Amino acid sequence: MLYPRLSTNEQGHLTISGLDACELAATYGTPLYVLDEDRIREKCRTYVDAMRTYLPEGSYPLYAGKALCFKGIYPVIGSEGLGADVVSAGEVATALAAGFDARHLYYHGSNKTDAEIAYGVEQGVGCFVVDNLNELEVLSREAQAQGVTQQVLLRVTVGLDPHTLAAINTGRVDSQFGVPIETGQAARFVAQALETPGIEVIGFHSHIGSQIFDATSFCDQVDRLLSFATSVRDELGYVAGTFNLGGGFAVPYVEGDDSVDIAANIKVISEHLQVGCAKAGYPLPRVLLEPGRSIVADAGVTLYSAGGIKEVEGYRNYVMVDGGMTDNPRYALYKSAYTVLNASHATAPADYPCTVAGRCCESGDRIAEDIALAKPTRGDIIAVLTTGAYNFAMSSNYNRVLRPALVMISQGEARLAVRRQTIDDLLALEF
Repeated sequence: MLYPRLSTNEQGHLTISGLDACELAATYGTPLYVLDEDRIREKCRTYVDAMRTYLPEGSYPLYAGKALCFKGIYPVIGSEGLGADVVSAGEVATALAAGFDARHLYYHGSNKTDAEIAYGVEQGVGCFVVDNLNELEVLSREAQAQGVTQQVLLRVTVGLDPHTLAAINTGRVDSQFGVPIETGQAARFVAQALETPGIEVIGFHSHIGSQIFDATSFCDQVDRLLSFATSVRDELGYVAGTFNLGGGFAVPYVEGDDSVDIAANIKVISEHLQVGCAKAGYPLPRVLLEPGRSIVADAGVTLYSAGGIKEVEGYRNYVMVDGGMTDNPRYALYKSAYTVLNASHATAPADYPCTVAGRCCESGDRIAEDIALAKPTRGDIIAVLTTGAYNFAMSSNYNRVLRPALVMISQGEARLAVRRQTIDDLLALEF
């Protein structure tokens, strides 16, 4: 189902997990992020069950917090058996403040500062994903100073183009992330890491991009990573016990987008890995995956209030909403497509052609262009679907617009998880 847990009620209003979207907007205000916790748990279990069933023992998913990071998400993923991928001291601190076990944190980032590295070691982060030699040197120094041996995965670049959007393609040789295999630098990276004091190399990490709809690119990634690991074994005597294949499974945003059978794709990847390891005589490594978008995206809906309805004769109609690029910059960045509904008249015909525009002083502040809605009037609630990933996480205070509240729904009950930002919050750091 493209939009799970969404329906309508007798009033013709959109419902989210059984709750009236218009009543949620009236209670908590707009713009409002609404997140279906039960849907998130379903997606977590899909990954956990498939990885336990098909992949080698010890394999499990790591939730990629860059998709959606706030304290309330970590008790959910932790209780479902996921680890967490974090990319900054702020994400580390958020997970820890929520009671998440630091041993199950994997600390990413292509340019961790010295202070962030020290903080991660001090907090007992289980594994650093080391991006480059500079980081390796600083991490070694800090681990020794704190009297620990720090487990690491070495991030290598396999040189793959999975034919996804350039802005979310991370697998090419010429990438700011990781050390390329093709140039020979990755082999030298491994050799140095194995000799670095305070460091225990437990395996390799690779990430090829996002919004990938089938297992083909991941199988190609496995081939290149396994070839590299085999050459490292033959030349250095080191056998990697962990392959982290990153994230990237796609989600559908609009009708016509393909959906992804996550469990079936994990099964294909596993079978491909087993065949490859058998041919190479390489011990099966445990596999880690880093789902983010595919865990939270379709659990999210953003609710806005319609303001001005502007009809430019002979051109187009504009429906103005009380949010926009400050709470969802993805259209401005990538022209990302979304499904938009008039939640106040969700059962009425969507026959009003319009562009949904935000409130910022930018001509590019759009939510969707050239779509059709049930014709709104001022005060109607406009719902944008599949906004759980990279909306709250990428929000800003551009034009000094306040960040929205976030509500979580579980078992038919709504609770405030993040309160709406206030003017006092906005000015708190200023002198």
